Amino acid sequence: MPHLHIEEFKEIDFPQTHKEVSFNFIANNAKHSDEILISVSVEEDDFFLLVKAEENKNLLKTDKLTRPPSIHNVHKALLAYSELAKLNVISSNVPQKQKNMHLEKATALKHISYFADNFPDAKEIRIEVGFGSGRHLIHQATENPDILFIGIEIHRPSIEQVLKQVSIQNIQNLFVLDYDARLFMELVPSNVVGKVYVHFPVPWDKKPHRRVISTSFIEEARRVLKIDGRLELRTDSENYYAYSYETFINFQKTILHINKNREIAISSKYEDRWKKMEKNIYDVTMINEEESDKLSLDGSFEFCKVVLKDEELIELHGQTNRFDGGFIHFERVYKLKNGVMLRISLGSFDRPEHLYVIISDNAATYYPTLPLKSKSNLLAHKYLDEVFNG
Repeated sequence: MPHLHIEEFKEIDFPQTHKEVSFNFIANNAKHSDEILISVSVEEDDFFLLVKAEENKNLLKTDKLTRPPSIHNVHKALLAYSELAKLNVISSNVPQKQKNMHLEKATALKHISYFADNFPDAKEIRIEVGFGSGRHLIHQATENPDILFIGIEIHRPSIEQVLKQVSIQNIQNLFVLDYDARLFMELVPSNVVGKVYVHFPVPWDKKPHRRVISTSFIEEARRVLKIDGRLELRTDSENYYAYSYETFINFQKTILHINKNREIAISSKYEDRWKKMEKNIYDVTMINEEESDKLSLDGSFEFCKVVLKDEELIELHGQTNRFDGGFIHFERVYKLKNGVMLRISLGSFDRPEHLYVIISDNAATYYPTLPLKSKSNLLAHKYLDEVFNG
């Protein structure tokens, strides 16, 4: 995570622009004085910088909820604020050099809105969840130029590694997305995907609710897959294999192929290491044989007039509202120059979305983007709107 350790935080006048970085407003945590958020815009990215007070110093970094796809823009914003505010930097891991030439040319990295606004049309689509080193994803894309591949990953070094290869090899049929794959699946149209690859997901033995494979994920996979489309799980974890098998088999009707230590055309460096350790590799392949109904998501994320006063909004901090099919949790509250900003989590229990809502002059808006348009999020928005109206 790029960051600066600074001697003392200094506030600038808002709004203003420096070195093509726009600093829009500042938000102070209403319950904890050691945390500040700074809204910034760089090129097409809108996100927050986070200031966190530590013993004898302050940490300046990007806020993890709003961090943009471009790590270069994060670097640019950190350096621009430091220079504009004349901060005394104690230590830094932010490079001063320009963006890698291959990343400069990369157009494969997409924002979630690219898919939400107008999902790409293709003869066949394949999705890889958590592509890691990208070996398998790159191999599949180059071997199948007529198929559109969407690779989903949240690990930045892995994303940049794949983007470099996309540029070097001039791969035209591959998109990369930094997002929660469980949420992404909810906006994929029905019956358009040929394969969903889930290769060596994190087992999450101590936090099973964070696993990619779940009843809801399998339901979405069955919906998006074409007839004879396949969801392919590959894992070295016996616990994950056993858990996944039980989850698959609980469906009233399902077709599964089970393989142990099956060789595939390309393997990751981790798989190579596990094979040297003589670990077993398990494959569970679910084959879809039914056509699903067309995806239909009706509703909007517009708010009615907010009747709660700022003091009442601040007191929402820490509250949780549960309803049939989901919840809303008010994680943090921030004071603005004119209004209040809430950091909330909402949606379904196993794949919630985390975001911000700004309330000013009795009007509420999501910031910096709207929630993903899914059934659970639309339902949660309805309940949130009711909370704001007392």
